Amino acid sequence: MKLERVAITDKAAALVKQLQEKHGELIFHQSGGCCDGSAPMIFEKGDMYLDDSDILLGQIAGVDYYMNKDQFEYWKHTHLTVDITEGRGSSFSLEIPLGFRFIIQSRLFSDAESAALNNNSVGE
Repeated sequence: MKLERVAITDKAAALVKQLQEKHGELIFHQSGGCCDGSAPMIFEKGDMYLDDSDILLGQIAGVDYYMNKDQFEYWKHTHLTVDITEGRGSSFSLEIPLGFRFIIQSRLFSDAESAALNNNSVGE
């Protein structure tokens, strides 16, 4: 079994699929900056500038999931699950006009999970 840093609920994956059908290739990004703070946001690939300060955590629902390095320092001990909730967030994320927003559910990694993750690089 492959240990992952990020997962997605079925409801959220269905929304991602709907967005992919409309917008094509997408990326998730979690910055911890303005707007919805540390909420995950989804953009058309190419609409979000990524640089050396962004880390690829994995892929969910066929979409690469990036996080800012500074934000990763806060979340590196947790498993993240992307979910959705009704309501409009205050971001530029593609799901907002549909009346939903992505949210994070988290849990701390066990000692064994943490040890295994520390033996691998982020995104493996």
